Parts: sequence; structure tokens; C-alpha cells
Amino acid sequence: MDAYDTANWVGLFGAEVAASAALTGLIFVAVSINLQRILAYPSLPRRVLKALGLLGLVLFVSTLGLVPGQGSRLLGLEILGAGLLAIISVVVLYVGTWQTTDGQYRRGLLRVFPIGLLAALTTTVAGATLLAQAGGGLYWLVPAVVFAFLAALADAWVLLIEIVR
Repeated sequence: MDAYDTANWVGLFGAEVAASAALTGLIFVAVSINLQRILAYPSLPRRVLKALGLLGLVLFVSTLGLVPGQGSRLLGLEILGAGLLAIISVVVLYVGTWQTTDGQYRRGLLRVFPIGLLAALTTTVAGATLLAQAGGGLYWLVPAVVFAFLAALADAWVLLIEIVR
């Protein structure tokens, strides 16, 4: 079945490696352009780290998916571990971001928080179901990547545009 046969996913993994690397570059450009402004707000460095972490998750998982001859169960275990680490990281970063964000900006965070968490959760489900060979397998990575990109793009918008307003 395609959900558990990693050979059928090489094209997607390759595309996601390239896309996540490009978006990571965007975050670095945003930081380099607005470094002083970013450092002026205690919550923004955490948003940078969260965006880089989510893009790194996509890059890491996609790179692992490209390893030739790797069994799907081993890949499932690797993705599961990456997803669990991402859940912990995202929650810790969200709590820190929430605590250091001015009250007037917290409402906007409520729209962004669930997206990054969904990326981490769906990555974890992808790993668990790939390992179990039941429940959707690699198909769970599609929403995981979409959520990771959406969360990172929202942070990039803040770091490039909103910070200048």
C-alpha cells in the first residue's frame, strides 16, 4: 500500500527538502533585516526559533525519507521520535512566547498557536501509523508539512512585515 511504501514518496520528500530549505532562508533573511527590532520584543526570538524548528522538522523528516534502503518501520520510528520532540519544543516555545507577549498581541497568537502544534501532532501520528503499518502512515505527513509551512509563514510575516508597523 502506498501509505507504507517509502519508495513511492521520494518525489514528495525531495520537494519538501527544497521547500523547507528555501523557507528557512526566508526566516534568516527576516532575522538579519530586522534583528534589532526582533530583539526589542522578548517574545519574537522564540517565534524565530519555533519557525526554524518547524521548518527543521520538515527538513529532517523529509531527509530521513530519502535514505535509500531504509525500512518503513525504522522510518516510522524516526518520524515518531521527531514528532514527539517537536510537540515538546512547540509547547515549551508557545508557553514562553505567551508569557513574554504584551497583552494586546496575545489574541493574534491564539490563531497561530494551534497550527504549529497540529504540525507536530500530525507528524507524530505519521510516525506511529507508519510504525504500526496501519492508520494512514505517510499520508499524515501531508497535513503535517502544510501546517508547518503555514505556521512558519505566519511567523515570517510577523518578522518581516508586522514588526515594521
